[in-house]
Amino acid sequence: MRWSSHSVTMPFPARLRTSLQVDPVLFTLVLMLLLGGLVILASASISISENAIGNPFFYLQRQLIAAVLGTVAGGICLFVPMRFWQSLGPLLLLCGIALLVLVLVPGIGYEVNGSTRWVRIGFMNLQVSEPARLCLLLYLAGYLVRRNKALREGFMGFLRPMLVLTVACVLLLREPDFGAALVLLATALVMLFVAGARIRDFLLFFSIGVMAMATLAITAPYRMKRLTGFLDPWADPYNSGFQLTQSLIAIGRGEWFGVGLGDSVQKLFYLPEAHTDFVFAVFAEEFGLAGSVVLIGIFVALLWRVFKLGMRAAKAERFFEAYIAIGLGTWIGLQAFINVGVNMGLLPTKGLTLPLVSYGRSSLIITMICIGLLLRIHHELAVDAKPVNRKRGKRK
Repeated sequence: MRWSSHSVTMPFPARLRTSLQVDPVLFTLVLMLLLGGLVILASASISISENAIGNPFFYLQRQLIAAVLGTVAGGICLFVPMRFWQSLGPLLLLCGIALLVLVLVPGIGYEVNGSTRWVRIGFMNLQVSEPARLCLLLYLAGYLVRRNKALREGFMGFLRPMLVLTVACVLLLREPDFGAALVLLATALVMLFVAGARIRDFLLFFSIGVMAMATLAITAPYRMKRLTGFLDPWADPYNSGFQLTQSLIAIGRGEWFGVGLGDSVQKLFYLPEAHTDFVFAVFAEEFGLAGSVVLIGIFVALLWRVFKLGMRAAKAERFFEAYIAIGLGTWIGLQAFINVGVNMGLLPTKGLTLPLVSYGRSSLIITMICIGLLLRIHHELAVDAKPVNRKRGKRK
């Protein structure tokens, strides 16, 4: 493997004409989050695993398997041209909607904590919102390329994808999975805005979306309970505000530099979901403000790199790739922002994982596939940018 300031060159099989160009910055940032996430997951889950299963590394082992599967799946995506995904747009749409319908079928959907979000596949439960979201975003990127003129000039060009997204969000809310619906809708609106949707259409649906989400949050008793618990968790610290108060205690105990890796007290059966939704609180307790700033900084650097990739693709007039990069970057960034915001008491509890860090096998595998797609986009842009040897008609 040869490192350079712009790419990592890895030999392809002989039947392929070019070498694989991997963005070393993006690759390094993802590797830091993945390996660091496994370390903090081991610390956050060791007590829970020992008490519930009798194996202190139960959740870590399962996450490692998911990391391997995700790496293999992401690696496969490195060898698949982006035009292939673009050609599969309608099929991906059908697959995404089918997954969201399938999980609601009695006897197929697997219920955990009152939500039917999973389908059992072999040794693991697949959270269908993760692959469905990726399928829908790939379809949307293709639509934005095919119907860009209609999107820019008429209301119907904007309405068609919004109807599809509305159906998907309704299915997600039936599970219920409010957080996944919110992330999907927000990501899609960003992609539509970047693709040139008219401001009045964008603002109209954005306003409708906000009002609909607010209505759903207020009318559903369990969502209202979460909202009131978020606004004043100390008013009921042993019931509706329990998760948040324990999370804030964990973050407060970390102070500047943390109590040290493995020395968190809150993970010892005080903080619910310490290895999933609230893993950031355990991280903040063990590594303090300094460590938290570093972790958030890595996420910011990752998003900057992904959005820069999207701008490069747009400049090269590869708009499908540009929309995909913007969409995936928004998805990862928004989910990380919501997770950290929930842990810090800035947002109501949403049940979203911290990408590449929290325990969640479906989330990790799909995130690694997203990274594979982003690395593939970088490869194709790098290959296109190579100068051409005019005598031989080949790239240098």
